[in-house]
Amino acid sequence: MRLYDELGLLPSARVDPDSSYRFYDLGQLDRARLVSSLRQIGVPLAQIKLILGLEPSDAAGRVAEFWAAIESDHANRRELVRRLVDRLNGKRSTMYQVETREIPERSLLCLKCHADGYPGVWALGKEFIALMRERPVPLMDGRAGAAFLIYHGEVNEDSDGPVEWCRPVPTDQAAKLAAGFPELSLRTEPAHEEAFVPLGTVEVSTTQWPLISDSLSTWAVENHRLPSYLGVRSTYLAEPPRTPDSRPDLDFAVPLSRKFITRNKSVGSLGSSVTPGRHRSAG
Repeated sequence: MRLYDELGLLPSARVDPDSSYRFYDLGQLDRARLVSSLRQIGVPLAQIKLILGLEPSDAAGRVAEFWAAIESDHANRRELVRRLVDRLNGKRSTMYQVETREIPERSLLCLKCHADGYPGVWALGKEFIALMRERPVPLMDGRAGAAFLIYHGEVNEDSDGPVEWCRPVPTDQAAKLAAGFPELSLRTEPAHEEAFVPLGTVEVSTTQWPLISDSLSTWAVENHRLPSYLGVRSTYLAEPPRTPDSRPDLDFAVPLSRKFITRNKSVGSLGSSVTPGRHRSAG
């Protein structure tokens, strides 16, 4: 109760100066029951504070959204457990559709940095997007011209990447454009083939990434392919018209080596070197 009081969730009517006991009015009973119920279903204290400040209909909508996310996460975990059991029993199946595409050689403006968890990844992304908006560069067509985020290493409690935000730019203008971005590096990425899972514009939860990675791994085994050194990436294609509410079209891609593996050689997991967190709009 002391914590609820300090956070403003359930302020006490008065506090005994000698015993420090907190006393509450009968009129606070409904609020106390609501806080208790929200905690029982796992709503974090910060979200409870927001919900308490809403009108009843808006609060109901927020609770429904929270529980829908919990159920979706539970369904994803159930599917992950099923696939783990199948894998341990020697069975493999592809849950997500895996496609391939050819990416031409391209010039990239990049911002590379070690990241302190996923807040660090998105802070770097916001910095990158702000630079692009402040000093716009020519838009390039299609997925090969879309901005993307490379995971050069894992981002978790034990590892800080690094990660690299990249924006393709016209090669004939690359040097001139780079001169206007001293914060960024200019480099050329070689032409390559990618295996990718299209994810659309919906938010991707943390528990979905192992399933996406597993689908890529299964596809790799079936097609005798290995990942290249270029780094797994999330690609964000912003289709016009762009509005403050629009979301980019997301996919998760793995650049492929031109070498093929023999049928009996294990490929491991194409996407297992990183497990991205919940994906948000990249602007």
